[in-house]
Amino acid sequence: MEPVSLDNSATKAWAVVETADATLVAEDQFRFEADSDRLEQVLENLFRNAIDHGDPDVTVRVGALEDDRGFYVEDDGAGIPEDEREQVFELGHSTNTDGTGLGLAIVKEIVTAHDWTIAVTESSSGGVRFEVTTTVDTP
Repeated sequence: MEPVSLDNSATKAWAVVETADATLVAEDQFRFEADSDRLEQVLENLFRNAIDHGDPDVTVRVGALEDDRGFYVEDDGAGIPEDEREQVFELGHSTNTDGTGLGLAIVKEIVTAHDWTIAVTESSSGGVRFEVTTTVDTP
């Protein structure tokens, strides 16, 4: 674990993903402790998910959660129906005929290994929003 910057990690991850006409917007310079390589893998997989399931010109935003308790990755794509959101982390689950169903399962595994949590919700634009909580309240 080492100090990382969300915007720097997002920029590095974006550089290795085939993004076509997609756009990345890093909204915060949030800093926290993480395994930088694994964090970049989380971001890469979330970016690929947005691009694979969105329009070619999808916009992906990353930023800090309220009170700097973690970070989010959201897009302006079609979103994920509420009754399917937990299934997306299951190994082998994919709605893309060319998909392997590994990307989000790997995200969940890395998040869990960091003792973080991840939740799926709807973005303000109707797309998908993944929220990763990196801090836990202590009694």
